[in-house]
Amino acid sequence: MQEQIKDKGIIIKAEPIGEYDRRVVILTENRGKISAFARGARRPNSKFVATTNPFVFANISLFVGRNSYTLTDMETVEYFDSLRLDLDKSMYGMYFLELADYYTRENNDDKDMLKLLFVSLKALSRGLIDNRLIRAIYELRAVTVNGEFPGLDLKNLSETAKYSVNYIISADFSRLYSFTLKEEVMQEVIDYSKLVVDKMIHHTFNSLLLIE
Repeated sequence: MQEQIKDKGIIIKAEPIGEYDRRVVILTENRGKISAFARGARRPNSKFVATTNPFVFANISLFVGRNSYTLTDMETVEYFDSLRLDLDKSMYGMYFLELADYYTRENNDDKDMLKLLFVSLKALSRGLIDNRLIRAIYELRAVTVNGEFPGLDLKNLSETAKYSVNYIISADFSRLYSFTLKEEVMQEVIDYSKLVVDKMIHHTFNSLLLIE
């Protein structure tokens, strides 16, 4: 008899399988990054037709198979619809999903990465902060969450930029996107984030190529 479990997570990838099915990659709260099959998800009348897409955050039920998971139910918490309707936001959002995919693994404790992804997509969706700053915050905190923050020298940054970087790497997730910066300071933080990413992440992200 198959074990059935409940969890919550964000879909970070989706692809068609066969004629009617869909395979999704979900960053979950309790099992890290998992792959699951949604049977019949591409049929017009399927309960999964609108929910098994990137950006969807949901409570999920799954059967645990020998080598894979099968989705049996989803209760959507957040669709992040605005990310689908705005091309610029969509590209940034896809980059956030790609970076989460890069860092996470099955059976890892990736709760903090899930929290970071959720609040970052929420900030992107609201549109109250410049997308470039949201990206820099997400990058710096993602590197920190995964224990790779390199502690690059901050001496060339202004005092406000130094304070901002230290806040980004330590603030509670609920307060991470509670500030904005003047253009010149924001550019300092963006440039610093690029230095960190270039030093710590050696990977090509397709969505980032489109952004840049």
